[in-house]
Amino acid sequence: MIHSTAIIHPSAKIASDVKVGAYSCIGENVEIDSGTVIESHVVIKGVTKIGKNNRFFQFCSIGEDCQDKKYAGEPTRLEIGDNNVFRECVTVHRGTIQDQSLTKIGSLNLFMAYVHIAHDCIVGNDNICANNTTLAGHVHVGDHAIMGGLTAVHQFCKIGSYSFSAGGSIVLRDIPPYVMVGGVETSPSGINSEGLKRRGFDKDAILQIKRAYKVLYRNGNRVEEALKIIKEMAQETPQLTLLVDFLSNSQRGIIR
Repeated sequence: MIHSTAIIHPSAKIASDVKVGAYSCIGENVEIDSGTVIESHVVIKGVTKIGKNNRFFQFCSIGEDCQDKKYAGEPTRLEIGDNNVFRECVTVHRGTIQDQSLTKIGSLNLFMAYVHIAHDCIVGNDNICANNTTLAGHVHVGDHAIMGGLTAVHQFCKIGSYSFSAGGSIVLRDIPPYVMVGGVETSPSGINSEGLKRRGFDKDAILQIKRAYKVLYRNGNRVEEALKIIKEMAQETPQLTLLVDFLSNSQRGIIR
């Protein structure tokens, strides 16, 4: 299960069925649960806790010190859930004491080659980050979002559940749930209808989400005005509660 050239600190806690490939290094404060596969030349360090059935491809760097210049070696953490895939050269950094000292990744996510997850990011479940997606510090991602290749997300932004960013998007403000965006000067371009169909949303729910999108983006409403209208719509369409909560808590403002 563990290649003879792998270097594993004797204090690391690794389930008996974890596979560790050639030349991989696992540090002192690492915990790895059952079913996880670590390919060759992977580095996992820091206070890092990894759940079940994850797979790390070659040259991943997981749980490294962050790149924030304020970081001075304080003890911070990385937590990873179950059934995630980290493709070649993915980097994930631990948190900072300026936030919650925690970077956290949920379950069932796919991080394609060269994705970077910076310090203090919180990533939910069942998301896809395509090649070279970069999340700056303190970014929060909901569930079931898709970020196209070369998407770059500014620090402190929030990416709503079921949203979609086209390849090459530069994200400087929050992306509301269900919304599709794209472009260097990123702008909204409708809702993620196809993604919602794949996730089991029925026609009526998708229609109401489209109507809420028009209220938010097409009818000339300010965000505060749109939020009031969408709150009323959410009484009949529970799926819109996700959008209401997101708009109510956005701090950077949403992409317009």
